[in-house]
Amino acid sequence: MNQKTVMKRLALSAIAGAASLTALGAHAQDSIKIAYIEPLSGPFANVGDAGLKHFRYMADRINAQGGVLGKKIEIVPFDNKGSPQESLVVLRQIADQGIQYITQGNGSHVAGALVEGVEKHNSRNPDNAILYLNYAAVDPTLTNEKCSFWHFRFDANAEMKLASITDYMAKQPNIKNVYLINMDYAHGHQVSSITKKMLAEKNPDIKIVGDVLHPIGKVKDFSPYVMQIKASGADTVVTGNWGNDLSLLVKAGADAGLNVSYHSFYAGGLGTPKAIGAAGEGKVHQITEWHLDLPNEKNTPEMAEFAKGFENKYNDLWWYYGRIGTQMEMLVEAMKKAKSTEPLKVALALEGMEYKTPFGTAIMRKDDHQLLQPLFISKFTKEAKNDTENTGLGFVTIAEATAEQTAVPTTCKMKRPK
Repeated sequence: MNQKTVMKRLALSAIAGAASLTALGAHAQDSIKIAYIEPLSGPFANVGDAGLKHFRYMADRINAQGGVLGKKIEIVPFDNKGSPQESLVVLRQIADQGIQYITQGNGSHVAGALVEGVEKHNSRNPDNAILYLNYAAVDPTLTNEKCSFWHFRFDANAEMKLASITDYMAKQPNIKNVYLINMDYAHGHQVSSITKKMLAEKNPDIKIVGDVLHPIGKVKDFSPYVMQIKASGADTVVTGNWGNDLSLLVKAGADAGLNVSYHSFYAGGLGTPKAIGAAGEGKVHQITEWHLDLPNEKNTPEMAEFAKGFENKYNDLWWYYGRIGTQMEMLVEAMKKAKSTEPLKVALALEGMEYKTPFGTAIMRKDDHQLLQPLFISKFTKEAKNDTENTGLGFVTIAEATAEQTAVPTTCKMKRPK
């Protein structure tokens, strides 16, 4: 084969390769990919799977209405095994695949690593930026000293939630001795320190009679912890536990005859009500942005139909993450407003956005990218009109706060892209 023939074949090969890359690029632009980074194996796999179903349900509804700017949304799951280190490995894979949106929520330790990872990636690759949409990691530092332009939180942070919880607790004459039990990571530490500070300010007569941190996702038997709570004389437990670490705690308390009320963040879904069952009746409280038994003026027929559709599709699961619906809807609105799916333009459109939900107006605060939204404290009881997870029990609102009332100051000094 002469040199001229070789060069001709190389040229043809290069043209074919370029055409192939162009076709792949065009295919990549057919959809808006959102990487879902959560534990899909291990002790919290059930929580990760439930969140994935929430996001896919929302994506299916948006796509059925024509998608966004002519494109469909695709949720791409990645298993981080609940590990910050594994999440950073996954983040590199996501960047290599050209995915520009990520969402995560389970574990503020993971969220902290992702914020730093996204910041580093975007500083090195400004033309291929990644936008991080946080639906559940509630460490206040993420929208304070660790705030980032590329991070938006759609859940109320721990300080906002505890402000409402302690407002309620401070007014209850039967609450005198409080025990704190939390997972031993950033979120658990924040719940402990913030609760102690707020209760001391709002009702110094309430005593903290215990403050314990336990390994995350590793305790199979909470009875030793329950014995400590019982011995302390506590009448109330405050916990930021979630998943099995919450349901196993409440069940162990019931088995030991522990007579306390629980104030929690995450008692209302993802299998926890079913796991708790009758053991939590009248004792378990949660704070959320939505639940099935909201007052009629807030729980519209459309919302009830929406939630029923989810239940019918996933008959082992109830709609729990109201904020996932809000996050996806606000993302769509931001893309339409920006007339683009480019992360920078979408981020600028999200800043300061006000969005009307069935439960009240939500506001994405520009200063720190923290969503302000109404919050509801509810109690697990037979008095609920709507059953949760076939338990014969549901949640009834006992206190609520508007978006403005949930706002707490921020120390964020955000650096915006030039």
